[in-house]
Amino acid sequence: MTERQPNTTDANAGLADAIRLLGRTSVLVVGDVMLDRYVYGTVERVSPEAPVPILAIEREMTMPGGAGNVVRNLTALGAAVAFISVVGDDQAGSDLTGLIGGQPNVEPWLLVQGGRITTLKTRYLSAGQHLLRADREEDSPIQPRLAERLLRIARDAMAATSVTVLSDYRKGLLTGELPAQLIAAAREAGRTVIVDPKGPDFSRYAGADIIMPNRTDLAEATGMRVDGETAIVAAATALRQRHGFGAVVVTRGNDGMTLLDAGGARHFPAEAAEVYDIAGAGDTALATLAAGAAARLDLPVAVRLANIAAGVVVGKIGTVVAREADLLAALSPQGGALRKIVSRDAAVEHVQRWHHKGWRVGFTHGRFDPLLPADLHWLEEAREVCDRLVVGLKSPVADATQPEAARAAMLASLACIDLVTVFAEDTPDALIAALQPDVTVTGGR
Repeated sequence: MTERQPNTTDANAGLADAIRLLGRTSVLVVGDVMLDRYVYGTVERVSPEAPVPILAIEREMTMPGGAGNVVRNLTALGAAVAFISVVGDDQAGSDLTGLIGGQPNVEPWLLVQGGRITTLKTRYLSAGQHLLRADREEDSPIQPRLAERLLRIARDAMAATSVTVLSDYRKGLLTGELPAQLIAAAREAGRTVIVDPKGPDFSRYAGADIIMPNRTDLAEATGMRVDGETAIVAAATALRQRHGFGAVVVTRGNDGMTLLDAGGARHFPAEAAEVYDIAGAGDTALATLAAGAAARLDLPVAVRLANIAAGVVVGKIGTVVAREADLLAALSPQGGALRKIVSRDAAVEHVQRWHHKGWRVGFTHGRFDPLLPADLHWLEEAREVCDRLVVGLKSPVADATQPEAARAAMLASLACIDLVTVFAEDTPDALIAALQPDVTVTGGR
């Protein structure tokens, strides 16, 4: 039986409570980690040496990618994570060790293999457009002795976590007998196993509780058509029966997701209002599904939340994460100007998105207690020197005549202001460093 999941207010009943359970979970992630590097700049001329653009570099950013992005998404939801992977003894491996170790609620086990190259993906961007991606990687299998050590660590970590995730990017970690050994160890420990597969041979993951291929992976693994819901269900059914999977969750991009398990097939329409960037959406969906399974949610509910989370991140630019607040907002979006009031992390993501579009971002700050006519004039002038204006609201304020929420709401109601975020420090320096605006306008009270 095929069931289409309704996208209605009634269908959202209880989902908010389910979302709040995601942050109380613990998950083990084993998989290929990589370093994602973004180089931003402007292009104003063509090189005299060859017909290629010259990128004047303005800023750079690095973050964990691959299985590391699954970890980022799990911690963004509030989950505790044990993470096992392998890096090389190079600068990229050292950078990843610092980035992963600096995340909250993560117990990292990044094993080092001498002479191995850590996967590094460098993207060059200007005005929101990708100019080039340069990859440096090694996909040969990890050393057998290292695989044995990894398996021993994983067995211990399974005892302290509820769900095991295998995130396979075909970079040499989940090769040979290791996937089957990890699945067997998880089943022995009574742990749910969720696999994000790669490549045509899914027999390596036989017996997994949930496998989460995208549409292309499904076609490659089965040799069957996947050009419609009926075809996807047929291919997923064949895959499930062939390898003894408990359930198959197919991510279908703009078409949403399909779940096939013993109860039949269920289709979940895409949740995104607008699609800006699909990068990382699969990792977000995988992390949310894993947290849902760890929270013991019914599988259709966990898949629905994974679908919502994927819809959140494709509405943003770059490899970003979905937080509890994002999922709750997707269920009951705030109306009107109140959407402009965001956390610091959300403000950073907005600014990154605007920078990707090539927009000039301005920043100003103040107490605004109360908001005076002179403030309005000055804020309008600040907006004239940029494409988007972010206002940092100082709080708490001693002897304030108006509470923080009222002051933020008044600022958000102004057409000249695009975003409001609160800072509690004595100065806005830390907020400015996080936002990296193009222009800072001073003069506020």
